[in-house]
Amino acid sequence: MGPLYLGGRFQEAASGARFPVLNPATGEVLAQVARGGPEDVDRAVALARKALEGSWGRTTPDERGRLLYRLSELIEAHADALAALEALNVGKPYTEARTADIPLAAQHFRYFAGWTTKWSGEVLPVSFPGEHLAYTRREPVGVVGAITPWNFPLLIASWKLAPALAAGCAVVLKPSELTPLTALYLAELVEEAGFPKGTVSVIPGLGEEAGAALVAHPGVDKISFTGSVEVGKAILKKAVDSLKRVTLELGGKSPNILLEDADPKRVLKGVLFASFFNQGEVCAAGSRLFVPKAKLDATLELLVEEARRIRQGHPLDPRTQMGPLVSKEHMERVLGYIEKGKEEGAELLLGGERNPEAGPGFFVQPTLFLAEDQHTIAREEIFGPVLTVLPYEDLEEAVRRANATRYGLAAGVWGQDLRRALKVAHRLQAGTVWVNGYLLLDATSPWGGYKESGLGREMGRYALEHYTEVKSVWVNLG
Repeated sequence: MGPLYLGGRFQEAASGARFPVLNPATGEVLAQVARGGPEDVDRAVALARKALEGSWGRTTPDERGRLLYRLSELIEAHADALAALEALNVGKPYTEARTADIPLAAQHFRYFAGWTTKWSGEVLPVSFPGEHLAYTRREPVGVVGAITPWNFPLLIASWKLAPALAAGCAVVLKPSELTPLTALYLAELVEEAGFPKGTVSVIPGLGEEAGAALVAHPGVDKISFTGSVEVGKAILKKAVDSLKRVTLELGGKSPNILLEDADPKRVLKGVLFASFFNQGEVCAAGSRLFVPKAKLDATLELLVEEARRIRQGHPLDPRTQMGPLVSKEHMERVLGYIEKGKEEGAELLLGGERNPEAGPGFFVQPTLFLAEDQHTIAREEIFGPVLTVLPYEDLEEAVRRANATRYGLAAGVWGQDLRRALKVAHRLQAGTVWVNGYLLLDATSPWGGYKESGLGREMGRYALEHYTEVKSVWVNLG
C-alpha cells in the first residue's frame, strides 16, 4: 500500500521519495508511502486528460452508473479492512468507522450512480424572432483536483469522487499526508471495479508539494478542497491565475443551543456526541453549547458526570469510545488551546490534559469549560475534544451570539417545542441545522457552509452543479 496510483498502475513517486505514516495510538510507523510531487501530478493530469478524450469520455451514462455502483459494492465487501485502516491511521474507534464512515462512503457512490442517467439539460422556450431549437447540455468540467483532509479520509474522498465521476470528470485525488492509507486502498477498488486507466489517480504527498502543484496546474479545471480556512483562502487566491472552478468545505465553530424547554437528561448524549465524536476532530463539531442560565447548574452536573464515563483507548478495542488525536503536533495544538482557556479565565470543569492511561499515543482527555464569548476557546476552531459551555439569558441573545462568528458550517437546536426550535433553526447562519439531533448525514442532503466555512456544496444533487459546465446550443430551423 506504499506506492501511488497513477494511470491504472501502482508505482513509486518520480523522485523515489517516501514518507512515514504513523499510528496515532502508539506513535509507531504504520507504513512508508510514496511522496508524490509536481512531476507525478503532471503525469496524473496528462493521463486524466487522455482518459477524458478517450475511453472514459466515450463511456455512456449507464456504464458510468454501473462502474460507480460496482465501486460501492466493493467498498461494502471490504468494509472490515477499510474500517481497520481508518482506526489505525486516523485514531478513530473501529466501531465508529465500521458503522458510519464506511457505509456512508459506499452510499455516496451508490447514490451518484443513479444520477448518471438523470442529470440532463433542457429544451428552452426561446422567443428570438424566427424558428429555432435551443437547448442546454451539461458537460463534465474536466480534470478535477480533489484535496481531502485527515479526519474522514475515505468518506470525504467519496464526497468528491462520486459526483465528479458521475458527471463524467476525471479525478486526481491528493489525500492528507497524515492519513493516506484508505485512499490508496480505494485505488485498488477503483482498479478492480474496472474504471478506464487514468480516470482516477491517487497521489499521496505533502500539501506544499503535491497539493500546491495540483492547484497551480494549468491542466486542472477544478479544485475541490476540504480543510482549514487559511489553506482554503490560499487555494482560492492561486486559482485566480487560471480562473479554475473551486469549491471549498472549510472549518466551523458550530453553536449548539439548548432551549428553555429542553430536558438536559434527554439531550445529554446527543450534546456530548456533537462535541466529542471522532475525538472532536470534526469541522461541524458542536463545540459551543449555549445553555439557559436557569438550567446551567443541572446541565453542567450532568455533562461532567456523563463525560467522565467516556472510555478512551486503542481504536481497535471494541470498548473504546474515543481514540487518540491524529498526530503529536495536533495534540500539542489542542493542549495549547486548553492552556489558553485557563490563562484567559475560563473555568475548567473536566479534563484538560493528556491521558497516558489510554495508551502511549496522542490521547487528550474529554475537556469541558464554562466560558465566555470573548475567550479564545469559544471563538477559534480547536478541532479536538473540547466543549465550551456558554450561559445565556434569553433566546434572542442566544441566536445573536450563536451567529457572531466568522464561521457558518453547522448548528444544533434542542427543545420540545418544535415550532420554536424551527424558528431558531431558520435564523441561524449555517449551511446545516439539526433539530434534536446532531451530525445526521445522508448522500442526498447538501453539505457546505456560510461565511468563511466555504464555497459551494458537497453531497446531494447540488454537488453535481460544481462538476459540470452548462452549454447552450442554438439551431436555426428557418
